[in-house]
Formats: sequence, structure tokens, C-alpha cells
Amino acid sequence: MILGLPALLPAQSKPGKAKPRKYGFRPELIRGPYLQTATPNSMTVRWRTDEPDISFVRYGTAPDQATSLAGDSVLTKEHIVTLTGLLPQTKYYYLLEGAKDTLQGDEQNCFTTLPLTGKEDKYRIGVFGDCGNNSTNQRNTRDQFEKYLGDNLLNAWILLGDNAYSFGKDTEFQTNFFNIYKNNLLKKSPLFPAPGNHDYHDAPYSADFAQQSKEVAYYQIFSMPTKGEAGGVPSNTPAFYSFDIGNIHFLSLDSHGTEDNASRLYDTLGRQVRWIKEDLAANKNKGWVIAYWHHPPFSMGSHNSDTEDQLVKIRENFIRVLERNGVDLILCGHSHSYERSKLMQGHYGPEQSFNAAKHNISTSSALYDGSDNSCPYIKRSGDSKGTVYVVSGSAGQLGGQQTTFPHDALPFADVTHGGASILEVEANRLDLKWICADGVIRDQFTMMKDVNKKTVVNIKKGETVVLKASYVGKYLWKNRGETTGSISVSPAPGRNVYVVRDPENCLQDEFIVNVSR
Repeated sequence: MILGLPALLPAQSKPGKAKPRKYGFRPELIRGPYLQTATPNSMTVRWRTDEPDISFVRYGTAPDQATSLAGDSVLTKEHIVTLTGLLPQTKYYYLLEGAKDTLQGDEQNCFTTLPLTGKEDKYRIGVFGDCGNNSTNQRNTRDQFEKYLGDNLLNAWILLGDNAYSFGKDTEFQTNFFNIYKNNLLKKSPLFPAPGNHDYHDAPYSADFAQQSKEVAYYQIFSMPTKGEAGGVPSNTPAFYSFDIGNIHFLSLDSHGTEDNASRLYDTLGRQVRWIKEDLAANKNKGWVIAYWHHPPFSMGSHNSDTEDQLVKIRENFIRVLERNGVDLILCGHSHSYERSKLMQGHYGPEQSFNAAKHNISTSSALYDGSDNSCPYIKRSGDSKGTVYVVSGSAGQLGGQQTTFPHDALPFADVTHGGASILEVEANRLDLKWICADGVIRDQFTMMKDVNKKTVVNIKKGETVVLKASYVGKYLWKNRGETTGSISVSPAPGRNVYVVRDPENCLQDEFIVNVSR
């Protein structure tokens, strides 16, 4: 929507060169741009200027065709412009327009709208926990994450809390977060955050008030999809919300604040958990369901999940709600480490009560790299059995461990190296990789759904049928030599058997093609 187009709004400037400051003084861009509340048909662009200015975004599907315009002429330092009527999964270029000049706009100012809900494709989502401390580890992690990504699209990235140390002040967000990620991630990929304790003023004199009032910088500088506009059930609060990226459903939760001045995440009759149950019930048709928040139910890194009250209560009272409703993956921060479980279910007690034979659904590492016992975790759609827990809290802060590290339930663990995670999801395959600050991928796992199928096909003599593998990966068709994911066959009359498997011998589909004579 365009409101009150001012006479001073400049004509479209060519991307690649910001207009010179020919009018002398002009408001300066001091934060952003950064992308929020993404949907298949809209994107919110935010930025800050040092002095009041108008808020306009010029945009289009090519760098030299930014002919559409959105915004308003109200003078402000905090600029929030939502672009609507966009095409799904489409790349747009954009420029920030002030009253006198183009504040920013070149070929690096671009974003891609989200896919339609339910659509299967290859998606990449960044996962950054406890990142905002302005450290060498934070910068190295950023650089290696971007190096791994290369020219591939990052559909979105999520924050696991403690996004700006040490007190979540606006100035700390500026120096420890926005200044670090401004040149690439913030301007190109939409961000979906979750709050941590440091974002809530981690100091006794203000913490209780902040947790109730939400009057902290975090809620002022981020925009969240609270009305269900990005998918899911409306939460009507920025503290927690849900959204879809294709066939993936995400829930961003608040493990530190209070709702209605009373309930927390571990209060299963509270407002947040009531909404979680409603949202999960409404999204059982999604290919993958992922929940993320700050405080982990399991950790022996810099925090102890056996002794710290919030962690204990979340484990004892809350996570069974998610497991019961089929959540596939839970991502947390708080501990400045990397810790990862196997596919597990039903462990709600202290570490010493963990029984691998009882609680692990799979004994595999799921590294899926050809090593011993490394086949993917396999689930069935509609079956809630099995969740993987990941602590990825070392994208900035790093170090600290308990005497019993690693936690018995999280054997894949590291407190020495910092890093961030990336989710790569394609159809019924999900991969998570932990990319360290030195560029080494020190852990990864693969999870699949609805694979290892046996299919019977009945056709008439002379007909051709296409046989498609149930999984995403590499393919070896037995006695045929093809290495593609699907083959076309026109077999002789009778019973014909075709088998496709992966090179690691973890997956196998069998097709029985009956041809009438």
C-alpha cells in the first residue's frame, strides 16, 4: 500500500550505486535492512535511520526493474514496510528510499518469498543459538556458515535466544547482532527469532518485570507473524508463534517469559501450551514439525538440566506434549555447546534415569556416511514416535561443561568448538549439519519418512510405468545400472520385480509389476 507519496521522493536510482548526498545532510541508515514476517505473498522490510525519514521500499523481480513502491511518508526512525501481493518462491530486488536519497539498494539487496504451504522442494534454514556477543567465534561461525551456503538460497534463519549479550539492550543488539550480520544474512533471508533469558534483561532487578511486561528491546526490534499469516494458528502474541516453509511447520516458543503474569512454558495448562496443543493438532498434515526455544530439556554443557529449575520443569512437564503430538525435531540453545540425541522418546527424568535400550528408538548415529551403524532415522507419517533433541548454542558464546558431560542421552557433543547449524529439507528427507567456526562439519544426521516401501503395480501388456524411489539420495537399481531416482519400464507379461537401494545399503524399495498377458 502506498500512502501520501511525497514530492521529494527520488526517481528510481540504479542498483549498484547509492545516490550521492547531493542535498547535504540526510538521514543515515544505521540498522538493517532486515527481513521479517515472511510469507509466500509478502515480506516485511525493517531498517533504522539516525534521524526521522519517510519509509519507502522500491522493488521488482530484476535489479533494473524495481518499479513497484510501498511505504508511507510518516517521519520516523524505525521503518517498517510490508510488501504485499508478491509471488510465491520468487526472487525480488529492493531499494530503501528516503526523502532525499536512496539509502541502500544494489544487487545484494534481494530476498526470495517463501514457498506455498505444503509444497515439497529443497529448503535450507539456518539455526543460530546464543550468537550475539561480538566475539571472534561469532564472526568465524558466520563466515564459515556463509561459505558453506555459497550461492545456495537460505530460505530463512532462526534464532534460539540470547541474541544480544549481556542484557538484551538495544545498543547490544546493534553492536553484537545487527552489525555482525548486516552484510548478507539480514538483508537476504527472513529471520524468525525466539527469546532467551539474556534478551529479557538477565539481571535480578529487572528480570521479573521484563518477563511479565515484555517491555524489552527484543520485542521492539523484531516483527513476528502473530496472526497466522505465515501458517499455523494465530498466537496473537510476539512471544510465541508458528509458520510454514513449504512442507515444514515451525513453532517458535518462549521459555523465559510469563503469560498472563503467571504461566511459563512448563505450565501445561497455561496460555502458551494451550496454543501449542491447538497449533499442533491443526498441523498434523505437515511433512515435518520442528519446535525451537531457548532452555533445553537435556544438557550437560554450560548448564545442567538435572539441577536448573527451568530445564527440569520443561523436561518433566512439557516435552511429552510435543512428543505425543509428533514433533520431529527440537532445537534449543542456552548451553554454549553442541549436543545431540538419537531418535528417542519417553525420557523425562534426570540423566541417571536414561536407559538407551528403553528410550532410544534407534541405535544408529544417523550420520549416513557409510560408517558402522549410521543409517538414517526412519519415521512414518502419522506416527508420533520419535524426536531428535539438539542443543546448538555456540554460534557466539562458547564453552563450559558439567562433570558428567556429555549427557547420556546426547552422545554427540562438543564444548570446544563453536558453530551454527543448518537444516536441509527435501521432501521426506531432513538433514541437520553443525558447521563449526573453522569450517569443519563435526556432526550431522539424516531423518526420513515413509521409505523402504514395497509397491505392487498392475498394468497391461505393452504399457509403460514409471517407478520412483521413495527416498531422496543416491540410487542403484538392481541388475539394471541406472542411478536415477526413477525409471521407466515396459516389462514382459507376468510378475516382474524391480529393486532400488542406496549405496550405503540403508534403504531399499521393491516394486512388483504384474503385467497381464
